[in-house]
Amino acid sequence: MSLPTGTSEHRRAAATRPPVQVAVVVVSDTRTLVTDESGPLARTLLTEAGHVVTAFALIPNDEAGTREHVARLIARDDVDVVLLAGGTGLSAKDRTVEAVRPLMEKELPGFGELFRLISYQEQIGTAAILSRATAGSVNGKLIVSLPGSRAAVELALTRVLLPELQHLIHELRR
Repeated sequence: MSLPTGTSEHRRAAATRPPVQVAVVVVSDTRTLVTDESGPLARTLLTEAGHVVTAFALIPNDEAGTREHVARLIARDDVDVVLLAGGTGLSAKDRTVEAVRPLMEKELPGFGELFRLISYQEQIGTAAILSRATAGSVNGKLIVSLPGSRAAVELALTRVLLPELQHLIHELRR
């Protein structure tokens, strides 16, 4: 696929930036550090792509607690991206999107749209409509909220986020 000149130039410029520093947060009431697969997978994929995981946490599915945790991470100098896994479904306890949306200055609807499209085409069919995956920016940093399943984290990172992560941070810092 041929990219427009501006996109190619921005990607080249972004490639000269230092590695992206990412905080990974798993939001779950049912997983533990022993049973969770999504957090370790996210850390591995990010590290293999040349980025740095500067923080990791597994926190309860609690709207106020999640918002406070993300706000603390955003305030850190060693965090460019807060990547959350879990709490994006439709159940009453799924409140991650509600927790992070008020923190965002700008939403990136294309992230969730593309994730759901690929998820529909390659993994779960029409069940993709159940995902409220979202992304947005605040203070030059990126917040990404994904479903908590291992398959969703792998798809979102490998097919959507990692190919554009340097470019996203570059644009946020311009």
